[in-house]
Amino acid sequence: MNRPILIATLTLLTACAPGGRVSSAPVSTSPPNAPSYQPAFPEQARAPEVTSKVAYQATVLVENLGKPWGLAFLPGGALLISEKAGALRIFEDGKVSAPITAGLPKIDAQRQGGLLGLAVDPAFAANGLIYFAFSEPDPAGGNHTAVGRAKLVQEGAGGKLEDVRVIWRQTPSLESGAHYGGRLVFARDGTLFVTTGERSILAGRMQAQRLDGTLGKVVRIRTDGSIPADNPFVNRPGVKPEIWSLGQRNVQGAALNPATGELWTNEHGARGGDELNITRKGRDYGWPTITYGIEYIGPKIGEGITQKAGMEQPVYYWDPVIAPSGMAFYTADLFPAWKGSLFIGGLKDQRLTRLVLKGEKVVGEERLLGELKERIRDVVVGPDGALYIATDSDKGRVIRVAPK
Repeated sequence: MNRPILIATLTLLTACAPGGRVSSAPVSTSPPNAPSYQPAFPEQARAPEVTSKVAYQATVLVENLGKPWGLAFLPGGALLISEKAGALRIFEDGKVSAPITAGLPKIDAQRQGGLLGLAVDPAFAANGLIYFAFSEPDPAGGNHTAVGRAKLVQEGAGGKLEDVRVIWRQTPSLESGAHYGGRLVFARDGTLFVTTGERSILAGRMQAQRLDGTLGKVVRIRTDGSIPADNPFVNRPGVKPEIWSLGQRNVQGAALNPATGELWTNEHGARGGDELNITRKGRDYGWPTITYGIEYIGPKIGEGITQKAGMEQPVYYWDPVIAPSGMAFYTADLFPAWKGSLFIGGLKDQRLTRLVLKGEKVVGEERLLGELKERIRDVVVGPDGALYIATDSDKGRVIRVAPK
């Protein structure tokens, strides 16, 4: 479907403070999954609800895609889309290309696996390179997260891939269909951050604290797959040198803070304990030793503790969960009331969460786009200042959110 469809217009209440009108109550008033756990500091969870003065409209640009997972804009304004089932698309001038599949590596698209996050080389105008995360089957058994690189050649309203190669593979491979992570973010120095998961099963969970593998980690590589010399664990025997941070469960959202250049990520908790983190060099984010969530079947995880010396606290956490996915800092001028906000897609919550930030603290929260009633897999800011949303549903839609 190529013809844009207006699906919603919503006017919200008058803004009375930076970021909007602040309520004394949080957005979520549902009982927490882990009621015995308490935040480590004020507003680490359930920040006050903020309501902004924004009249917006959400317009469907494309639908009937194969569960779009990643969005990335090319320098000329075309939108690159990954479909979980294993194809790329290009949306430009109101039209979407045929699926681009030729040359892609073999993809294990079962359960949570598939073609995942995207990144466009900062020098794309000169080299045409794109990067994509995907779940790759291992010939020896199991599967893992991997990163591919290719030259995207645009041809008319479509394109093709050339010089495709895999530049990084997660180790070890496991028999699992979950927790691949899969976001790609370029750092200011041109290195590439790759988020992963610990594959959900117990054998992977216990690897999140180990340094001889890359499960439950954020890794940092160069664009050819080589290792930056200033990574935190370089030249340590028995340690994977690409590791940037450890102790992470399933990192499905990542973005650079435009004010600081630091990597911010979000990760899925179990029952309760979805986290927002500032993912710093060499830091341990605690999973599974500390968490604000509990097992899906009810018991506490491990010792049932939320703090431990040497392990980082989340900037913010959600209980009950929203199942966070793609995220983006908003720095454009199209929505002045939203400038400086952090937007995060919700899979379980089926809304777009807007966080109001003050430095490194979350001081307000707003939920948007509930009228869609769809899982929001990714959100990016377009060159026009609008928000672009990918929905993880059978409708398979890409939606543009702009002022009314």
